[in-house]
Amino acid sequence: MSTTTLPVRRGRVLSIWRPEDKAFWEREGEAIAKINLWISVPALFLAFAVWQVWSVVAVGLPALGFKYSTNQLFWLAAAPALSGATLRIFYSFIVPVVGGRRWTAISTASLLIPAIGIGLAVQDNTTSYPTMLMLALLCGLGGGNFSSSMANISFFFPKERKGSALGVNAGLGNLGVSVVQFLSPLVVTAGVFGIFGGDAQTIIKNGQTVQVWTQNAAFIWVPWIVLASLAAWFGMNDIADVKASFATQATIFRRKHNWLMCILYLGTFGSFIGYAAGFPLLIKNQFPNVNPLAYAWLGPLVGALIRPFGGWLSDKLGGARVTFWNFIVMAGAVVGVLYFLPSGPSGGSFTGFFLMFLVLFLTTGIGNGSTFRMIPVIFLNQALARVTQATADARAAAVKEGNTEGAATLGFTAAMAAYGGFFIPKSYGTSITLTGGPEAALYTFVAFYVLCIAITWWYYARRNAPMPC
Repeated sequence: MSTTTLPVRRGRVLSIWRPEDKAFWEREGEAIAKINLWISVPALFLAFAVWQVWSVVAVGLPALGFKYSTNQLFWLAAAPALSGATLRIFYSFIVPVVGGRRWTAISTASLLIPAIGIGLAVQDNTTSYPTMLMLALLCGLGGGNFSSSMANISFFFPKERKGSALGVNAGLGNLGVSVVQFLSPLVVTAGVFGIFGGDAQTIIKNGQTVQVWTQNAAFIWVPWIVLASLAAWFGMNDIADVKASFATQATIFRRKHNWLMCILYLGTFGSFIGYAAGFPLLIKNQFPNVNPLAYAWLGPLVGALIRPFGGWLSDKLGGARVTFWNFIVMAGAVVGVLYFLPSGPSGGSFTGFFLMFLVLFLTTGIGNGSTFRMIPVIFLNQALARVTQATADARAAAVKEGNTEGAATLGFTAAMAAYGGFFIPKSYGTSITLTGGPEAALYTFVAFYVLCIAITWWYYARRNAPMPC
C-alpha cells in the first residue's frame, strides 16, 4: 500500500499527515480531520459545562440555607476560571507530548471528579465553604481542556481552513456555558435520577414551599462525560508528526507575537468567559427584581453561536481587520452598559442593560473566532519567512515548526485569557464592595479594550503592518 495514497496507521496513530497537500487533503485528509473535529466538539462542550456550572449553582445556594456572603458567592463563580486558566498553561503543551486522542479521552474523563463531587456536596447545607471552594477549583479541569482541544484540532486542518475549524470547535464547545445556565434551572425541578440522585431539598420560592434537586445541575453531565471519553479514546487519532517536547514548544516564549496575542485574546475570550461567569450575579445585584437565570444564559449562547462566523469571516476578510473593528464595538457596548445601570443617566433600564450585554457577548464571540484565526497564520508565516532554501524538505520542516508553535500559542493564549473568567467577576465584587457599584470595573474594561484596539492596529491591521494577517 502506497503511503502517498493512504495515511499509514499504527492503531489510532496517523504516521503521515499532510493537510497542506491539497491532493492528500481532498483524497482522505478532510474526512479524517472532520471525524476528529466532531468528536472533539461534544467533549469540549462538556468541559465548558462543568467549568461554568458554578455560575448557576452559586446563585441558588442562599435559598438552600448555605450561609455564604456575597463576596464568597462571587469567589465560587470566579474560582473555576482561576484554576482553569492555570491548568491551561500546562494543557497548552501536552498534546504533542501525550497525543491528542489520549489526552482528549483522559481530560474529558477527569470531569467526573467535580461533577460527582458537587452533586454530593450541595445536598448538605452544612458543607463547609472551603470544601465548596475546592470543588469550584476542581471545575477548572474543564477550563484546562480548551487549550489542549484547540491545539489538537489546529494540527488537523490546512491554513485556509484553520479559522473555520477552530471556530466550530470552540464555538460549539462554548455552547456548554449557555446550556448549563439554561438547563440547570430545569433539571433541578425533578428527581430525574430517582434513588440514584439523592433526596430533594426544600426551598421557599415566591412565597411557596417547593422541592428541588440541586445536585442534578452537576449529575446531569456524568453519563455524557463517560460517553464522550469513550468516543475520544476509540474514535479519534494521534498524529505521529506532531510529537514535540516541551522544550521545543517553549520557543514561543521568545516570540513577541505570542505575548501580543495573549493580550488580544484576553480581550475577547477573557471577556466572554468572565462576563458569562459574572452575569447572573451582576443581574441579581443591579436588578434585584429580575430573575437572573431566566436571561443570563442568552448571552453565552449568542457568543458561542457567533464564534464560528467570526472564524469564517476572518478567513474571508483577514483576522486582523475583523479583530480591530470588533474591539471598537466592544468598547462602545460597555459604555452602553454603564448608561443603562441604575446609577447611569438612564436611571436604570434592564432592557437596555441586557441588550448592551448581548452586543458584548456577540462581539466576544466574533473576536474569539478572529483572534484564533490570526494565531496559526502568524506563526506559519513567520516560520516560512525563515526558510532560506526553497526546497520541499525545508518548506515541510518550516510548516511543521510553524504549526507546532502556532498550536502551542493557541493553548498558551487561551490559558492567559481564561484568567478573565476570574478577574471580571472578582472586579465586579471588589468594585461593589469598595464603591457600592460595578462602574469602576466597567470603566477599567473600556480602557483595556482601547489598548487592544491600538495593538491590533499597529502590529496587524494598518497598512504596512509588521505582521499583516
